[in-house]
Amino acid sequence: MEQLKGKVAVITGGASGIGFALGRAFASEGMKVVLADIEQDALDVAGKELAASGAEVHTVVCDVGDPEAVDRLRDETVEAFGTAHVVCNNAGVGGGGPSWEVPLPTWHWIVNANLWGVVHGIRSFVPLLLEQGEGHVVNTASAAGLLTMPYMGPYTATKHAVVAITEGLSMELELAGGAVGASVLCPLWVRTRIHESDRNAPADVLEAAQAEYLGTVDMRAVITALVEGGLAPEVVAGQVVEAVKGRRFYVLPHSEVKAAVLARAERIANDEGPQLSVPS
Repeated sequence: MEQLKGKVAVITGGASGIGFALGRAFASEGMKVVLADIEQDALDVAGKELAASGAEVHTVVCDVGDPEAVDRLRDETVEAFGTAHVVCNNAGVGGGGPSWEVPLPTWHWIVNANLWGVVHGIRSFVPLLLEQGEGHVVNTASAAGLLTMPYMGPYTATKHAVVAITEGLSMELELAGGAVGASVLCPLWVRTRIHESDRNAPADVLEAAQAEYLGTVDMRAVITALVEGGLAPEVVAGQVVEAVKGRRFYVLPHSEVKAAVLARAERIANDEGPQLSVPS
């Protein structure tokens, strides 16, 4: 995957944030791009903007929590461009509160998007990549997949799972011959719309949140402030492109995360409990 020109990138959550930045970054490498997202209007705008830059673009409305929808994404990709080479399982949502107060509908919604969305992407696309003997999978986790943050139980749980799944996938792909690579993206705060995830939440999630826990901890205000001071999505996307080219597994756009991970590992080795020391 050192040469990307003429190849095909598929990106879920591609209508905004890191996903759209990935689309632009891969398009700038001469790749054909498939943008998938659950938001039709935002997807239409993103597709037109990318096409206006001269890129070959195909858009697909896709709920990554639905395995049949992800299969359709694969099929539409093959129909439009013949195959896929780089698959970015990037779609995700945020949410949280005290773990004992987060409503079950919220847990199910976050796990379905963040965890099952990655599982479905692997299941649908990896056989295609293996069959053609070339490709790379990028799963978007988070610094919250390497560290643990309070009031973000569902989100942190899913992101830890994505890191673990991707580590296992990387080993499995090596055992399968090594023709297909994998990377896991673990950024800290990035200027995205993650703090507005509930714009796409099902009605039962919104109702449960308002009734049970939303007033307890104002997570939206906290996350909004952190996101607004975060890294530009374009910086993150550029590092992902380089990771694909260089077959680098861990993509850590924020250097301070490494120190925090080492500190966490040292506490574990010393049989010490969790400590609130997440970099900001």
